[in-house]
Amino acid sequence: MTEAPNPSERYRKGMATRRAVLGNAHVDRAVANETPFDKPFQELITETAWGNVWSRETWSKRDRSIVTIALLAALGQDEEVAMHVRATANTGASREDVCEALLHVAIYAGVPAANHAFKIVKAAYAEIDAAGVSAGEEAQ
Repeated sequence: MTEAPNPSERYRKGMATRRAVLGNAHVDRAVANETPFDKPFQELITETAWGNVWSRETWSKRDRSIVTIALLAALGQDEEVAMHVRATANTGASREDVCEALLHVAIYAGVPAANHAFKIVKAAYAEIDAAGVSAGEEAQ
């Protein structure tokens, strides 16, 4: 996501929030993999998801992280669930928070969705633990 010559304030804010949540390494990989085909989409999510929603001060990044994981789990978005689990090192959401979110998924979105999400989350935590990554570095 090479920045436009004059990126909007929302884009700049979104990129800063995106880096704070997902880590520089993740965002740098996304930038490196951007093509002219997906550049409009990358700009859209940077401005709206990250620059507007994630940058709001009404909820903490921890709160947004928990809700995001629950929603992604309910929707069966495995890669996104794993990515946001890794990002909890930067948002402050604990493993207990994630477990509680998945319990809500079981009740409100269905046991199969939660069961699958627990599998994805356990695998993400196993990778984190095996890498010996410390807090604040997981998402990177």
